[in-house]
Amino acid sequence: MAFQVRKPMKDAPDSRSSYRRTLSKYKLATTVAEKETDQQDMAERKKSIAKEQVTTVLGSGEVPIHEREYTADEEVLAALGYKPEFKRDFSLWTSFCVSFAVLGLLPSFASTLYFGMGYAGTPGMTWGWLIAMIFIQCVAMSMAELCSAMPTSGGLYYAAAVLAPPGWGITGWSNWLVQITAAPSVDYGMAAMILAAASITDPAFVPQNYQVFLLTVFIMLIQSCISSMPTRWIANFNSVGSTFNIIALFIVIITIPAATNRADQGLPRFKASSQVWGTFYEGTSFPNGLALLMSFVAVIWTMSGYDAPFHLSEECSNANIASPWAIVFTSGFGGLFGWFLQLVVAYTVVDIDGALESELGQPYAAYLLQILPQKATLAILALTIMCAFSMGQGCMVAASRVTFAYSRDECFGPLSNITKQVNRHTRTPVNAVWFNSLIGIATAVLIFGGELAAGALFSIGAVAAFVAFTIPIFIRVFLVGDRFRPGPWSLGRASRPIGAMACAFVLLMVPILMLPSVTGRDLDAAGMNWTCLVYGGPMIFILFWWLVSARKWFKGPKVNIEHQILGQPDNGIQGVISEDSSIGTSTNGDNGLEVDKIGEIA
Repeated sequence: MAFQVRKPMKDAPDSRSSYRRTLSKYKLATTVAEKETDQQDMAERKKSIAKEQVTTVLGSGEVPIHEREYTADEEVLAALGYKPEFKRDFSLWTSFCVSFAVLGLLPSFASTLYFGMGYAGTPGMTWGWLIAMIFIQCVAMSMAELCSAMPTSGGLYYAAAVLAPPGWGITGWSNWLVQITAAPSVDYGMAAMILAAASITDPAFVPQNYQVFLLTVFIMLIQSCISSMPTRWIANFNSVGSTFNIIALFIVIITIPAATNRADQGLPRFKASSQVWGTFYEGTSFPNGLALLMSFVAVIWTMSGYDAPFHLSEECSNANIASPWAIVFTSGFGGLFGWFLQLVVAYTVVDIDGALESELGQPYAAYLLQILPQKATLAILALTIMCAFSMGQGCMVAASRVTFAYSRDECFGPLSNITKQVNRHTRTPVNAVWFNSLIGIATAVLIFGGELAAGALFSIGAVAAFVAFTIPIFIRVFLVGDRFRPGPWSLGRASRPIGAMACAFVLLMVPILMLPSVTGRDLDAAGMNWTCLVYGGPMIFILFWWLVSARKWFKGPKVNIEHQILGQPDNGIQGVISEDSSIGTSTNGDNGLEVDKIGEIA
């Protein structure tokens, strides 16, 4: 075979140069195609964020945008209008732990025994707790459904702002009141138990109000330091604290029946069931039925901490499923084991009058001293005190997240610029922690007014919590209708009936929780229920402030993530970037396109 070698023509292009140009064109075409594909993928991803199972402040045609790839949790938060600012170190278990620590069954029971047993006696502890828990569980499940659709630190405030007509800010402020009074009330009860233990050891020692106040303040300062730590440290601390709470609760439930010395006092080991369930203690001037309802303040205040996972949802992984379950588990398990504790005390108490009027100043400590040897009493008090510390610290954490969320939306005016800051070292809202601590110390001054004045810290928590919990549930059940889009955790067809039961219960209970224990000529300043003043006063001031000033500049949740207007399907994402949007209307540049207030219900 012969080969013919051709000489290149003078004007012919060099073959290697031609190859380079062809390769360059191919690379250019490939790069363009890849960019187009990336843009299409980005557009699709942005559209998918807008289609998250959330009910949000963003308009139905708005899509949040961001430069880096977001996780599934971050995409949900972006669809709600917020950029991620916290590390998601909480899980279902650790969220439950914080919530259960905030619930603090053992210290809560110890702090509210005066109300639970003092109004109606043992029937209030048995029938009262059981009946109240059925309806409280309805409130918790309805709240969990809202949390799944709106997993943000703003919690119930955000839900009410998105769903309600303009001007329903009472939800946020009522919720904030219960948050900032939670830690002081818990720490007040803890301080009273510590000093009661000192009185048991040294009967000559009689606690004074100033001692209770100073000890309460000291405890709050320690908890504030812990709440300022990094999220992972806080989660671990609360995990240990919650585990200890559960163990201590079981120890107390088992120890009291096993170690009671009622038999040594010539009494049967346990009271007769007919007496426990049917003999009312006349602790009020009202009929037994109303007194039973008044005793609900103990269970309502005790169970008011199950909203904590809602406020921690921006720090929880898989938040739109894990946080709702944490709410339901906290309320369910807390209600069940709390009832067991109530039964144990109801069947063993010797003298209700003696427990309520003891010089120890703490009915729980006086009750333990009635039915246990001194060493056993001190041991159980020590367990309860340690649980109370964990509970107060959990309350401090949850409250700081609420204050941060409100500050992010400029609720506190110029002060928001300070309280919304996230510490760059701990990645936690340290300023919000100490802001709440200062307010908590100020509310603790009520201690100098005596037991009933300090007791307002508990009843205000019950009333404020119920009002805040139920307003967004009421709006969702009766006003919003099908415009609400449930998250992945949903009650389905049972949503409205359960929500209606929750609302009816709260409507009945709020005025009852403000009733004094005595009526007529027997009612004086010492016997007055000061809840109406302690709760109503701040709320009236807030309404006045709203009318005079706040309504002119506060518009509700403020979107802090960039977002665009979604155009026609064939055009992809179009419109202008908006960096500062508030609930209300959102306008797309010159197009005049407005998004109504209800926002993204899709």
